[in-house]
Amino acid sequence: MKREDIRNVAIIAHVDHGKTTLVDELLKQSGVFRENQEVAERVMDSNDIERERGITILSKNTAVYYKNYKINIVDTPGHADFGGEVERVLKMVDGVILVVDAFEGPMPQTKFVLRKALELNLSVIVCINKIDRPGARPDEVQDEVLELLMDLDANDEQLDCPFVFASAKAGFAVMDLDDERKDMMPLFDTIIDHIPAPEGDESAPARMLISTIDYNEYVGRIGVGKVEDGVIRTNQELFVVNAHDLDKKYKVKIGKLYEYNGLAKYEVNEAKFGSIVAISGIAELHIGDTICDPENTEPIPFQKISEPTIAMHFMVNDSPLAGKEGKFVTSRHIRERLFRELNTDVSLRVEETDSTDSFKVSGRGELHLSVLIENMRREGYEFAVSRPEVLTKINERNQVLEPMELVYIDVPDEFSGNVIQKLSTRKGELQGMGSANGGYTRLEFRIPSRGLIGYRGDFMTDTKGNGIMNTVFDGYELYKGPIQFRKQGSLIVYESGTTLTYGLFNAQERGSLFIGAGEEVYAGMVIGQTGKSEDVEVNVCKAKHLSNTRSSSADEALRLVPPIVMSLEQCMDFIDDDELLEITPTHLRIRKKILDPVMRKRVNIRKNQ
Repeated sequence: MKREDIRNVAIIAHVDHGKTTLVDELLKQSGVFRENQEVAERVMDSNDIERERGITILSKNTAVYYKNYKINIVDTPGHADFGGEVERVLKMVDGVILVVDAFEGPMPQTKFVLRKALELNLSVIVCINKIDRPGARPDEVQDEVLELLMDLDANDEQLDCPFVFASAKAGFAVMDLDDERKDMMPLFDTIIDHIPAPEGDESAPARMLISTIDYNEYVGRIGVGKVEDGVIRTNQELFVVNAHDLDKKYKVKIGKLYEYNGLAKYEVNEAKFGSIVAISGIAELHIGDTICDPENTEPIPFQKISEPTIAMHFMVNDSPLAGKEGKFVTSRHIRERLFRELNTDVSLRVEETDSTDSFKVSGRGELHLSVLIENMRREGYEFAVSRPEVLTKINERNQVLEPMELVYIDVPDEFSGNVIQKLSTRKGELQGMGSANGGYTRLEFRIPSRGLIGYRGDFMTDTKGNGIMNTVFDGYELYKGPIQFRKQGSLIVYESGTTLTYGLFNAQERGSLFIGAGEEVYAGMVIGQTGKSEDVEVNVCKAKHLSNTRSSSADEALRLVPPIVMSLEQCMDFIDDDELLEITPTHLRIRKKILDPVMRKRVNIRKNQ
């Protein structure tokens, strides 16, 4: 039985190819907003960090009405670190709109998300976006997408997918490049004609797979998924089972049931098969759970989410400045916040350690963990984190395996030699090299995941900000041997106090500084980088002694080089194994794990013996 009045579709693409802008336009042109209503750009990116960075982190559900059809739309992330979000939401839909930039063409993440869609046998509509962009080459990109579909062993029906040419920003879509450019209706019509209606049996026992978990302070966990069979009603008594945990089986009662319309959820009393709904009132609901009628407790199969590849230790801040800036500073606060994150982030792992003040947090990449850190500091948390480390495995022969990444780089021709040299020293193997558009070289590397830790900052410097780097996880391989990361040592504060121009002027001769005058510092804090490989201790709180021939105004002649202000990711990249990053709502401070200089020297002597 088909439910002809509904279409369920996900929008998938490589990062920055215009998915969220496309959803904006579909919402506007379907009449969700009033004509005089002021609507923010990328309205689906509701999180502050999503707006600032221009990336989607969490998948979002929305729905629009077109003619007599309800179209449920899922906007998914394009960044590899949030691939876990894409994998699971595809179980809710019957087809996908693959958005491809008309200038860049298919990119690494395009291949990743398209492969997932083809594996689930979903119908595909290809939307070549940004056709009004300077340098756009829609015809060539269409051929490249067809080649990609053939490379991924698409069947005949998938190869025969419709192509729509669009500019989400300008608000039009056309089936042919010569057609009149008016509105998004050709895309709406293609969705109705090409995405199959959901199938199910209305009279069968109710079954629904939970694909996403939302969280609300007032109602707790909210499970989102598609009703596969039957009808789900409020106050109905059902069972929760799980395909990966066959012992799991307990009775629940449906509290409230919601469907989507535009950006809002509205309460309904029942939902038939094919509907995408949200359910509240079930406390221990997890992604991959099946909610089902007692008559049929067979769980719906669910793809296991890829394992994390990188870990950091989150710990209580114990520096001399601890507790001065944060609102939540104790291990109990940090523990509660990390475990609360597990309610919505399926790719994250949080483990207790031997110390009650430290937690091991594992994620899909540096960006994944940095978004969590940034969210926590904005909420008023104060804590410290260690250098990111990769998660290794041991095989049956007792050999160490480490995660590998495929790295695709587009870089101006003159910088390609520098990039090749840097990645080669980090155990990267050049797999392919060719020319890209506009004087760019495209490089393809296979490299251990740990080889990329701390590289993004160097990459932006080496390419003067013009390089584009994308990574895709590529399985595990035998450990490739040690990699030398940072060649420069740290400038370490010798005594606590407030930085003075005179002390900083003397220190800047030893290297580059991260802070200016008037900053509070403590012994063991890192305030710069030296030009040499060993650490150097400096006294930046030192004042010039006055005498009858010198006056305090002589300080005005001292000129300080502007300090290097590092972002959170740059700080995470910079810290070494014996250092920590202290995170507060107002400051990012790098420090040595052992603050006492005498103790630190003793430990280093022991290590080098």
